[in-house]
Amino acid sequence: MEKRTMIAVKDLVKQYGDFTAVKGISFEVFEGEIFGLLGPNGAGKSTTLEIIETLRQKTSGEVWVDGINLDENPEAIKKIIGVQLQSSGYYPGLNLVELIKMFAGLYNQQVDPKALLRLFNLEDKANARYKALSGGQKQRFSIATTLINKPKVIFLDEPTTGLDPQARRNLWDLIQQVRDQGTTVVITTHYMDEAEFLCDRCAIVDSGRVIAVDSPDALIDNLVASGFERKKEVKKANLEDVFIHLTGKDLREA
Repeated sequence: MEKRTMIAVKDLVKQYGDFTAVKGISFEVFEGEIFGLLGPNGAGKSTTLEIIETLRQKTSGEVWVDGINLDENPEAIKKIIGVQLQSSGYYPGLNLVELIKMFAGLYNQQVDPKALLRLFNLEDKANARYKALSGGQKQRFSIATTLINKPKVIFLDEPTTGLDPQARRNLWDLIQQVRDQGTTVVITTHYMDEAEFLCDRCAIVDSGRVIAVDSPDALIDNLVASGFERKKEVKKANLEDVFIHLTGKDLREA
């Protein structure tokens, strides 16, 4: 069965004066997958995502989201995507239920705040203010808010940065739950173990160009087939596995 394309990016270019940040990037994201956009700082990942999210103007190239041409109808694209806000995007004086109701009003959507919070293990924080949440709770809430407008695709920018191992593994489970409910997920991360665990496919970007696109397994197999060998023997577990095994997967939140 042929996979349906949710996002198509073709020959995307973004210039800032004499500097070209994105140099003809092309890739596709299929419906219902977790797709990773990976690369070092300054590679052009964030610029590419901001163009798809309608937050930044492109210099040239084509972008389609769910069959909608960015040049022809950016407002229609805005209605079907969810973008993770940074912490500065939340009013500090409002509690979580009030924030969800505010965003639902902006999107003209009917949302059950308690049900949404329950999905992200935040029901007991319904009356708490955003600034009072732990790091993991803030990240879970920021992902919850991307779903308020019932989007077809959500964009998560380094969602687990700064989290402890339990909170990080918990967020992985939640991201998979979001995907399993039919939402396409595009994620950026600097944690390669995270990309390997979560992503169905990923694109590796460097110096404004896509240099590889495939599943994590295929990318690893291709490297091994080229003759690459790790200097240190690969073990069946890593130190994070030890940590989680000894301390448990339960969240430790104040």
